[in-house]
Amino acid sequence: MAVLTLKPEMYEKYNPVNFVSQWTTPMFVIQGGLDYRIPETQSLGAFTALQKLGIDSQLLYFPDENHWVLSPHNSIQWHQEVNRWLQKYLGDK
Repeated sequence: MAVLTLKPEMYEKYNPVNFVSQWTTPMFVIQGGLDYRIPETQSLGAFTALQKLGIDSQLLYFPDENHWVLSPHNSIQWHQEVNRWLQKYLGDK
């Protein structure tokens, strides 16, 4: 059985916040207001950074969803927006 040793320095080494200035890829950020896995502040912070860097980005926020979009109405919106984003960047490839 392997023993997992936590190394805090590794968290800092690979912390995405240290690489924001290198971001260039358009990103679609989706957040649920009841998501306890990814705090809203992280999604909003990422989206704000993208906007400040002038990187094409979109934020889709569901205040009544958690980590998964479960309600039928929200699911339809999720699929429409994700498909629109993919069409924009992938087209008919």
